[in-house]
Amino acid sequence: MPLIPPNLNKDILKALKDSKRGKSQAQSEAILAKGLTRAIDKYIKSGVVNTAVATTGGAGTGVGAIT
Repeated sequence: MPLIPPNLNKDILKALKDSKRGKSQAQSEAILAKGLTRAIDKYIKSGVVNTAVATTGGAGTGVGAIT
């Protein structure tokens, strides 16, 4: 499955909105950092890697999720 930039955009906007709940600048920054971390992690892990594989037993292909 390819990466979907609009989903990342939506999650970043949510993180920005959520950061406004902070009672202080430091708390807002912590909320934003956590939200961005989740958004980027979710985005990267939503992709699938396709790769050629070469082993001593022969060659092949591999497909797998990013974990």
